[in-house]
Amino acid sequence: MDIRFMTVDDLDDVMEIENQSFSIPWSRDAFLNELEHNHLSSYLVAEDGDRLAGYCGVWLVVDEAHITNVAVLPDYRGQGIGEALMRKMMGIAIEFGARVMTLEVRISNAPAQHLYRKLGFQDGGIRKRYYSDNQEDALVMWVNL
Repeated sequence: MDIRFMTVDDLDDVMEIENQSFSIPWSRDAFLNELEHNHLSSYLVAEDGDRLAGYCGVWLVVDEAHITNVAVLPDYRGQGIGEALMRKMMGIAIEFGARVMTLEVRISNAPAQHLYRKLGFQDGGIRKRYYSDNQEDALVMWVNL
């Protein structure tokens, strides 16, 4: 599995991953804006031959890195791809001067929370009714880099 920076040419595959992973997927235009206009963002993809298996995004603001999204195609889950993407992104954040990293995760998403805790993230608080599809709370997690 190769991990590299996302390009506009990856958007069809990224949209497939996004639509299979989230109940409220980001639009293609949102990703395009992130890649072409948001100077604070960086996105990685995990490539298996000619197919993308997953991606991860971050916003780097001063000394804080905020994970925007992490997703892996269902057929590739459980193979360490999400962990590899997160570890690579954590390294990139450190290179850009980030001292902490944060993210939000659904309260019901135990597998993702397990991964984040494995990477050193700790619970930081709750964002009530954060997810608009079902008003589910988000757990805010942080890690010192």
